[in-house]
Amino acid sequence: MTLQTVSPEKACQMLSDGAILVDIREADEHARERIAAARHLPLSKLEEADAELHRGKPVIFHCRSGHRTLANSLRLEAYAGQDCEAFVVEGGLDAWRKAGLPVVTDRRQPLEIQRQVQIAAGGMGLAGVLLGVFVSPGFFIVPGFIGAGLLFAGLTGTCGMARVLKFAPWNRGIMRSA
Repeated sequence: MTLQTVSPEKACQMLSDGAILVDIREADEHARERIAAARHLPLSKLEEADAELHRGKPVIFHCRSGHRTLANSLRLEAYAGQDCEAFVVEGGLDAWRKAGLPVVTDRRQPLEIQRQVQIAAGGMGLAGVLLGVFVSPGFFIVPGFIGAGLLFAGLTGTCGMARVLKFAPWNRGIMRSA
């Protein structure tokens, strides 16, 4: 069995026919924008989930762009099980929104952790370069440190800045619900 892709419009039709839509994004992503009919099952909690909730019904997985679902198709197929049809929304939530289908957006929720990391790393790197040029060359260590941290995160799959940002006051409510 391989995950078949379906258009957002087809997925919407399948939902009205009884299919189950599963959002595999993490809690911080889901809180800010989501498809109302989707069940939230973060990819990081997939192995702990009860697959009996969807037995006998087609399951449609989605993430933001569709890449994460396709990259994890073997894990998602295993979760869906042998006796279940499993699909991926082609283009994910982005395509769903572009198709004019309804999404729930809560702008009061903080930005996704990865976007916060990008903003913080970019801001710190830029500040380090500007301070290095205009104040003292010693500040060039800041972008070097940021680069080393990003390299480490890419090689290990562990981002220290993301771990720290999870404890920021504006993220505490999201991380408790995860």
